Order: sequence, then C-alpha cells, then structure tokens
Amino acid sequence: MPLFDRSEQTRVVDEAGSVTQLGDLARELGAERVFVVTDPGVVRVGHVAAVEDSLARAGLSFARFEDVRHNPTTEDVDRCLEAARAFGPDLFLGFGGGSAIDVAKGANFLLCCGGRMHDYRGRAQATAPLLPMIAVPTTAGTGSEVQSFALIADAETHLKMACGDPSAAPRIAVLDARTTLTLPAEITAITGLDALGHAVESAVTTRRNETSAAYAREAFALLCPSFPRVLERPESLEARSDMLRGSAYAGLAIESSMLGAAHALANPLTARFDVPHGQAVGTALPHVVRFNAEVPEVRAIYADLAHAGGLIGVGETDAEAAETLAETLGIYLVAAGLPAGLGASGVTAADCAELGALAAEQWTGGFNPRPVDAGELESLYRAAL
Repeated sequence: MPLFDRSEQTRVVDEAGSVTQLGDLARELGAERVFVVTDPGVVRVGHVAAVEDSLARAGLSFARFEDVRHNPTTEDVDRCLEAARAFGPDLFLGFGGGSAIDVAKGANFLLCCGGRMHDYRGRAQATAPLLPMIAVPTTAGTGSEVQSFALIADAETHLKMACGDPSAAPRIAVLDARTTLTLPAEITAITGLDALGHAVESAVTTRRNETSAAYAREAFALLCPSFPRVLERPESLEARSDMLRGSAYAGLAIESSMLGAAHALANPLTARFDVPHGQAVGTALPHVVRFNAEVPEVRAIYADLAHAGGLIGVGETDAEAAETLAETLGIYLVAAGLPAGLGASGVTAADCAELGALAAEQWTGGFNPRPVDAGELESLYRAAL
C-alpha cells in the first residue's frame, strides 16, 4: 500500500449558513461573471435565490442554467454549454446534487477544450486550462464537490462515462448543511446509500493508500450512525452535517482510490432498468462485501470499518465483523424504504447474463480488490435478485 497519495485540489468551507459567503468566495477567485448550474428542485425551494443574492451583493454578474436532470446525459451538458457560451462566464458554480455539479464540470470541459464529452473519458483528459469552479452540494451523496471527475451518461446508451482531469476539481467546496434540510425523504435515502457505498468501496480498492484509507474510515464513522438518524429525524442539522461531511470525505477517498464492483454493477441497472444510482449501489453492496470478504486482507479492512461505524464491540472475528457490515448495509436499504432485491425493479434471472457482461465493461470493476469478470458479476446480480 502506498504511504501517501494526496493532492490538495479543493478548499473545503464546512459551515452551516456558508452559502451567504459565495459572492465573497467567488471574488477571491477573481471572478466577475458567474455561471450558476442547478436543477428545478433546488430553485423551487429557494436556495438559488440566496446564492444569487450573495453574488449580487458582491457586485458580480451572473446567469443561471436550471434544467439539469437526474442522472444527466451528454444532452444535459450540451444544453448547459449553449447557455454558458451565450453568457461568457469566468467561473462556474455548481449548486445542487451530484448531477448539477457534474454537468457544470462537463460544460467547463467543452467550453474550454471543445469537442464532446466522450473525448474526456478517463483521467487527465483536458487539453486546455479549465475555468475555476465552486461546488455547493445540496445532497450528501456523490462527493463530486471534491472530485476531479464528472459522471455523465451517454445520451443513447445511458451508460455512464467518468470524465476527469485534475483541473476539473472545484477550487472551493461549500458544505452548508442547511441546504440539505429541504431534501425529500427518498432523495435523502438514495443519496445517503451512495455515500455509504463510496466509503465502503474506496476503503478496499486495489488503488487504496493510507490517505484514502483514512478518509474512507472517517467517512464511514460519520455516515454509518448518522444515516439512520437522518432517516428518523430529517430536521436534525447535526445529522445532516455529519452526512454532508462524511460524503465529502468519501469523495476525497475516491479521488485517489477509485471504486469497485458495486458501482460496476450499479451503472447497468440505472441504464437498463432506471434504478436510481444510490439504490442500485445499496442493493449490490452487501453482496459485494461478502464476495470480497473471502480475501483475508480485505476482510480485515471491513472489520475495521465495522468498528469505526460502531457496529461491533471487542471480540468478534474479522469474518463475523465483515458479515455484520454486510447485514447492516442490507438493513439500511430496507430502512430507507427500498426493496431488498432487484426483482422489485423488474430485473429477472434471464437478465443477469447481459447485465454481467455490461458490468464487466465498467471502469470501476477493474479496481475491485477481488478480480471480477462477467461470470462473477452475473452471479452477484443473481444473489441480489
């Protein structure tokens, strides 16, 4: 395991009410023309008005693109790009869930470098400097606010592409838990499951290092107890803050360690059966944990996560602790009001071979600590039915 692999790309401002600082923060980055990328739901609950008030008080010009859809495709990016070109920004501000932040990143790529999103699939793909960006997550889920990748689906196949470059990482991430208080219960649950999946998967990948391991462990220590609390008491600012911070820590872990088989399994489910991403990850994750726990080194990491999350005390074996982790993740799926198996989403045994082949094409599967091929991924789908 590498001892150190860390790049300080993003300044994190973690404070309730910090949205009011956005104008000053944009000014610090030298901005005069700010392009706000968001979605209709965030506009509807009034958060964007507060953002634009802060920008106006700082004397900044701004324009808004508010038509980001859930699970954005290349079409969303193209529409955002058209609006950005018409305005001529010197800074992007992604305000919303991971979808809005990723569309802002995608439009930044195309505005500065040209081409289409497919050209930027993979790492270090920018061909020119990108504009600075501020990201404000309104969900505790993707951790995109601290990452250099955008996940954008191909408009025809609906399969997600990871498009990344170090310069695509937001310069500043603003974590204001007050913006998450208005989230619908379903979105709170689905995005929370995604964040938990990020913490668990990034802890064990083949690219893990001591820095990513520390972020993943701290992320799980925050997310594991706060997830059921935020489901039971969605008005709790403390629980919301812990979820938002845990999601960002998990995002930082992903930045250097990547993800694994659960995300490889999830993407075809979203593309073919329209299963929400976080639900797909949450459904696959317990089965992937059991699969990976056959490797002793990985089993020990899972046991450490279980300890960090307060799931077990002293005396359990690593195997017992890993199984407790898998069981808890399954319990959380049901507690979120979601079905425990894929059958409820229309997936049948006859679909598993095709899904396994599609999952084998996903980039994240290559970082899974236990190698997976189409046959093993098919078996994991069958286990999750």
